[in-house]
Order: sequence, then C-alpha cells, then structure tokens
Amino acid sequence: MLSVTVCRVIASDDVISIDRLTKTYRSGLIGGRSIAALRHVSLQTRRGEIFGLLGPNGAGKTTLIKILLGVIRSSGGTARVLGQPAGSIAARKRVGYLPESLRIDRHHTARSALLFYGGMSGLSRDVITTRSDELLRLVGLKGRDRESVKRFSKGMYQRLGLAQALLHEPDLLILDEPTDGLDPVGRSEVRRLLLELRSRGKTIFLNSHILQEVELVCDRVAVMAAGQVRGVGTIDELTERLGDRQVKWDLSGVDNEQSLGRLLADAAGLPVPEGEAFLRSAATGGDKIGGQRVLLDRLPSGVVRATVPWVDQLVIDRTIDRLRASGVSIVSLTTPRRSLEDVFLSLVGSTEAEVDLDIAANANWKPGNDAQDGVESAVVGLRAEENAVNGVAR
Repeated sequence: MLSVTVCRVIASDDVISIDRLTKTYRSGLIGGRSIAALRHVSLQTRRGEIFGLLGPNGAGKTTLIKILLGVIRSSGGTARVLGQPAGSIAARKRVGYLPESLRIDRHHTARSALLFYGGMSGLSRDVITTRSDELLRLVGLKGRDRESVKRFSKGMYQRLGLAQALLHEPDLLILDEPTDGLDPVGRSEVRRLLLELRSRGKTIFLNSHILQEVELVCDRVAVMAAGQVRGVGTIDELTERLGDRQVKWDLSGVDNEQSLGRLLADAAGLPVPEGEAFLRSAATGGDKIGGQRVLLDRLPSGVVRATVPWVDQLVIDRTIDRLRASGVSIVSLTTPRRSLEDVFLSLVGSTEAEVDLDIAANANWKPGNDAQDGVESAVVGLRAEENAVNGVAR
C-alpha cells in the first residue's frame, strides 16, 4: 500500500489563494506595447479537491501557472500556495508539477528516470527506491519499470510523469493538460489515478482544455477568458447561472388546454394569466409570451407539448401528481441538462481578443523578460525537467 502523506495542516482550507492577481507583459524592450495577461484574478482552491482551470488559448492560464510555480512574478495582487507566498522555497517544496510536455531522455527506464528526478529533489537513494516501488505500483508501471521509456505509449508516459510529480510527497499537484493526446483508455487510466490521489488527501490543480475530462473528475471549475475569471463553482452551480432552462412535457388526454396551462403554471409557482394566454400553433411556432410562462403546442398526433420553466425537482414531482389527479397521461418528460460546454461557451464568448494574450504568455516570453525579477529558470522545489520542474535541490 502506498503511504501518501496527508496534507499538512495549514491556516485555512485554501491550498491556493489568489487575490486580484495581475501580470503585464511588454512586447519589446523599448517602445513596446503592454499586454495584460492577467487582470485582477481572484480564486481559491480548497484542500482535498480537484480544481479545474478552463479557458481558450491566450486566456492567461499558462501565465497563472507560471506564477504559482515561481517561474515568473506577478505585476500586482497576491498569490499564496499552502499558506506561503507563491514561488517561495517553502511553497515550491510542497508542490508536484506535471508539465504538458514532459521530456525524459530516451535512454532512461521508468525506474532510472525516477532515480534522476529524486536526486534532483535531494532525496536519498534509499528513499527514492522505496518510493519508486510504491509509485510505480500506483500508476500501473511496476512490471514495465526496466523498459526504456522510448517504448512507452503516451498514456504510460503520462503515468510516469505523475509518478515523478509525486516522488517528493507533495501536498499539491499542478497538472498541465494531463490527458492531452491520450486515447480513451489512457484518459480513463489518468482519471482513475486522479480520483485515487484525491481519496488519499491530495489537492489537484488541473489545467485542461478537454471539457469532458474536467466534468468527470473536477469538484469545482474556474473558467478564464481574456485574462479574467469569468466564473467559479461546481458544474451544477455554473449551469444554474445560465438560466433559461425548460422542462418539456408531452401529454395526452388533454380536453382543455387553458385548464392544463393554469394547472402547470400553478404547480410551478408561476403567474396564472387571464384569458386565452397559453396555446400557440406548433405549425407556426406562435409568439412566445414574455417572462416566465407556460407555453402549449397541440401536435399533429393530438399530443399537447407543454414547455415550462425549470424550477426544481420538487416542482416536477408536484406536477406529476397533479396531472395524474386530473386524468392527463404523461407521454414523455424531458428535463434540462446543461453541460460544461454550455457553460464554457456562455462565459467565454468570442476568443478573437485573446490571441494577443497567448502570444504574450508563450511566443514572446523569454527568460530575459523577467530577469529583473531575479527569477531563475531552474527553481528550488520544482523537480528539474529541462529548465526546471518539480523539486530541484540547490
């Protein structure tokens, strides 16, 4: 059984706490224009949760992760990781990081790669060996640990990446696109690992553009666009904010449409209009009555289709009871189900204005741009992978 250290007690339940964080890039040394990559970003990640970060290219996600890891400094605001300033040695020592494109020299085996990364973290050989045995078993590579990584599939490579991120027993995992490029089996394996790690007390900060994966594993989600956080919450909380959700009832045995409309409106707690206010023509579509109203269509089959604003499940149950009591038969019932994609498109909108941010955070960014900050590319607490990721001991 893998012994995983449960998160150390910190002052609050916020493992990541970001308040009005800003970052501005300049496109050139002299006379260049300023580009705001982060604009007063505020969010919190709670202990023991899987938190998803979503946004189109150029939304500011990469910049935010670089600040959390201490690779670059912010221009304003505050960011704290595990109660410590983001980028501090104390914070970085407790963070495990899986980059989007982990590079491991092809001559390595899974075991020798972990030995290399553990050495960079300052771990003893005995500790590395013990933890490697446990981690390779956890990620399903125990029987393949002596093979060259050049034979590994992308899924195996990502699982090895998770093992290296866990080697120094961090309290927080920051994962950048962990399922990108994987087939369905590989994605399922990574999802299983993430849920297993959460059950063992790890906090996971997940950056991904694969909405379905985020929806399946994340407890809460933040949606970013144009350097700003557009929405934060659980999937249910975010979908509730979209509004305009409707329940569709197909009903038979309806003798009086107006009586039916009043029954449905009353059951839903909606205003009951006077006169012939409910029926509309299914052939022409009719005119939708403004506001929260019941709309009725008489279909060619004789079935009446009622469209009623969604309230909650209690209203559904109450409506079913009243329809049955009135002698109306329910042919079908369709309840609304908004997806994370609906939320994403609603909050993000057009991405045209975000292209500049993507250029600033990636293509135009050079280590020298932040040299004045005294930031080194090889950072303590991020074990080196190329320039530096995860736990370099200095």
